[in-house]
Amino acid sequence: MCDTFVALQKATGDGSVIFGKSSDRDPNEAHEVRIIPAMDHPAGTRVKCTYVEIDQTPHTYQVLLAKPFWLWGAEMGCNEHGVVIGNEAVFSRLPAGKTPGLIGMDYLRLGLERGRSAEESLGVITSLLEQHGQSGDCGYGHPFYYHNSFIIADRSGAWILETAGKHWVAKQVDGMASISNAYTIGEKFDLASKDVVNFAIEHGWHKPNQTFHFAKSYSDFLYSSLGAGRSR
Repeated sequence: MCDTFVALQKATGDGSVIFGKSSDRDPNEAHEVRIIPAMDHPAGTRVKCTYVEIDQTPHTYQVLLAKPFWLWGAEMGCNEHGVVIGNEAVFSRLPAGKTPGLIGMDYLRLGLERGRSAEESLGVITSLLEQHGQSGDCGYGHPFYYHNSFIIADRSGAWILETAGKHWVAKQVDGMASISNAYTIGEKFDLASKDVVNFAIEHGWHKPNQTFHFAKSYSDFLYSSLGAGRSR
């Protein structure tokens, strides 16, 4: 069980932004705190993430990562522009992909390395997600497959991003927010992948004559209940 929260300037006594995350990785899985310097990359460069390679961007920003030692990505981090991101495992009716691909921790690092603001990092993650999807084993001591949610924040604002495969919704944070091992976005969101509603209709998760509710449509009842994310 793990959780991420953010309190923006309007919600804190001194006008600061507070961000935090807890993690429930395997007990024998060593964690690293690493600084990756900013770098320029020649045209045509590829970057090796945890399992697969994708096209590299011309410039990556300096990042501070809190990461399991064996992963390319991280569960929490920040960059030189003050963007911070934390991720959570979430469980969908859409089966999590098992083929080695990009995993949630990879997306977190990619968002930090390529985004100068929370909104820009959100765009980085969602555009790559629609292109590559998400799949692969995220466990160390045992196989563990899941989808991902994120809080992406900077000094001026924050977003919640919740995903299922290539599908996603995003909501701007008003004051304070927290996420855990369950979908939290319902009827109200600010951005979404273009087919998120139709995909739910096609699979019988949503009826066209009703108001679309992302969490109700996409959540897996059993694993979401066992994770107790909503109560936390």
